[in-house]
Amino acid sequence: MKALTKVGTTRDGRGRIGHAEGANDRIERVERRQTRWDSVLVWFMRVVALIWLAKGMLTWADIVDVLPGAPPFESEPLGRQTVIVYFAVIDFTAAVGLWLTSAWGGVVWLLAATSGITLAVLTPQLLPMPIALIAVQGAAIVVYFVLSWLAARENL
Repeated sequence: MKALTKVGTTRDGRGRIGHAEGANDRIERVERRQTRWDSVLVWFMRVVALIWLAKGMLTWADIVDVLPGAPPFESEPLGRQTVIVYFAVIDFTAAVGLWLTSAWGGVVWLLAATSGITLAVLTPQLLPMPIALIAVQGAAIVVYFVLSWLAARENL
């Protein structure tokens, strides 16, 4: 991982930033050593990104009516159509963000996963989901938080 660092600055005794003699104000990329938990978190995010990409593709397949045996998208109630389109957009957005291992990707994925679980539990007619899939998504959220915590602790 790379971080941006301002070159040529120093801190005085009171924590203020000053300039050293002959220093310039350029910003350079400094190589940050990736720790073990960072690597595990990156791999986890990439695997989940691939799964969410497949989930998004299935949702779009539902919209364009290529899934065999599925009712036509137009015949679905308006509330269900809205949920399908919402997940068609947010799943792909989450997959891209997770693949890039960005902070916003984790946030969008958490929004997609928790909203899916919430809709499946509270309104199963809009988003029917087996209990096992709800449990797997919940477990993935817990694993993400644990890996993020471990990676942050290791970098202190």
